[in-house]
Amino acid sequence: MIRGVRRVIRLSRTTGQAARQSHSEAQHHRTNLTAVIAASAAVATGAALYCTHTIIHNDAPAADAAQQKALSPRLSLDALSYKDNALHTLVWGSNKTHVLDLDEQTTESIRTPAAAAWLENVALRDLALHERHAVCVDARGDVYQWGDGFGSKPGWSSGKPALTLRGKNIVRVQATPSRVFALSASGRIYVLSSSATEQALPAGVPTPASSPWWGTGWLWGEEEYVDFAEILPSEKLGWNERFTSIAAGSDHLLALTSSGRTFAHPISMNANSHGQLGFRRFDVPSPATAGLPHGHARVPVELTPKSIADPYAKASPAIRRVSASPDEHGAAGAAGGLDDKSIRFSDRLFEVPALKGVYVDRIAVGARTSFAKTTSGRVLGWGANEFGQIGLGSQVTLDTITVPTEVILWRNTPSGMRTTCLDIYAGGDLTFFQVERADGSAMPYIDVLACGNGQFGGLGNALFSNAQSSPVRARNVSGLLEFSEKHNNLQPVVPHDISVSPTGHVLLTLDTLAHSGPGATGRDILAWGASYDYQLGNGKRGSVPTPTNVANGDGERFMLGKRRAGEVRDLQGKLWKKNIEVEQKAVAGWGNSIVYWKIYS
Repeated sequence: MIRGVRRVIRLSRTTGQAARQSHSEAQHHRTNLTAVIAASAAVATGAALYCTHTIIHNDAPAADAAQQKALSPRLSLDALSYKDNALHTLVWGSNKTHVLDLDEQTTESIRTPAAAAWLENVALRDLALHERHAVCVDARGDVYQWGDGFGSKPGWSSGKPALTLRGKNIVRVQATPSRVFALSASGRIYVLSSSATEQALPAGVPTPASSPWWGTGWLWGEEEYVDFAEILPSEKLGWNERFTSIAAGSDHLLALTSSGRTFAHPISMNANSHGQLGFRRFDVPSPATAGLPHGHARVPVELTPKSIADPYAKASPAIRRVSASPDEHGAAGAAGGLDDKSIRFSDRLFEVPALKGVYVDRIAVGARTSFAKTTSGRVLGWGANEFGQIGLGSQVTLDTITVPTEVILWRNTPSGMRTTCLDIYAGGDLTFFQVERADGSAMPYIDVLACGNGQFGGLGNALFSNAQSSPVRARNVSGLLEFSEKHNNLQPVVPHDISVSPTGHVLLTLDTLAHSGPGATGRDILAWGASYDYQLGNGKRGSVPTPTNVANGDGERFMLGKRRAGEVRDLQGKLWKKNIEVEQKAVAGWGNSIVYWKIYS
């Protein structure tokens, strides 16, 4: 890319020299001065267009505004300057549903990292990408949604995210196929529909901002126009206890409180298809009936995992037994008439019974799996296990784990080696564990262990395995040490963050900034796994089974920065604050990737 730029620069210089020579000859001969000056201006204009756009000949007809916009190239990674103190959000991969770029003229795939103009100088609190819609939280704590799956509504500006939840001081969001969940700084959990057409407030129903009756949203012009609901715990929380973290799969949600209690929430009737809730029985609001409002009573529901309700589902038809009807298991019978497409299908969070009394400090969720890490560094997992994504080992062949079960992470290690889990990351059918290994005789080191469906190389162990039940080390990111100028010895390189895509690619950020001295620029970002939509950012479609550095336009490794921004704006374009510390964060979406600036806190 740089060679091409240099070639264009040389060409423009040559063209400029030719123009000057023509001009001097015109002055020398004093003939046809007007024609030569006009020719020189035309040549200079053509050279300028060549430098800033694709090849445009000066004898070509003038293009209209739409054509000029299509011809204008996207700002590439090597063209970005970090000296201008601007905040550039980088995107690459699939844009078929316009979750990376809202411009209708944008191609379906962005092959290499490019800047998204609609997020210029914007720092976010959080961002989540789904297959057909996306959601983010701006600096003010307001929620915005966009994408083809979200749709549009008359009155909203095209090409910009739509403001759907405001004034709630949101700090974290999660996206599912049909819902968007938002966690506020005060520990409240809200739910919205992922579709704009389903966010219209029902006729005759008071807005959420003006309910209860003493609400004053109407007085300050803050009346809501989008329907949302709050999800409450089924039992009262303790004194000063609040929700601090949420994680959503395809049909279920986990929530963690400040006291280490783990709650689960059923999003739909498929929420416990593989036991990922950790319980079967719960209750939901009764649907509206004649003369009675919605939620006037509670309806008991029992969701039995499919493998238990029909244990012979995968058996050969010749030997398959006739299983009991769903009504006998209580799944369909108790749920008759319930609409699980509504955001008010379930309005409560239920504590996972097996984890009562277990202090949990980390939660993670795959598409159909759930994980909880204790303060002592042990991991419990439950849910779908047909690809070994829980990591229980080759001896456990069950495809459904209904009770939280401990994951053994110290297999194939010496007896004196102590293994402690530091964090968990999950997405789709892949799971990663960040563990610390120490034997007391040398400096501890960090391993990244992976399990699950690695048919696209997502395990990072140089193999394409579609089922890995025993966690294996990911190459190039495990056991790394670097010299620390502060400690004057070797220190482990710790992964700063891991983002796992439901479609099989992974983005890992190494904290190479922690032990670096003066002159350090940022953190390394590595990518591997599926790349059929260019989601790895290398411009190629071939899957990569080992972690590889994401390169910039110069062929050097791309570093995620951390600095103070001169100014941060919200998604309305208004200045929020100045001199705010921000850092770049990588998110792996559905066949795409995004690196945005996150407000550091």
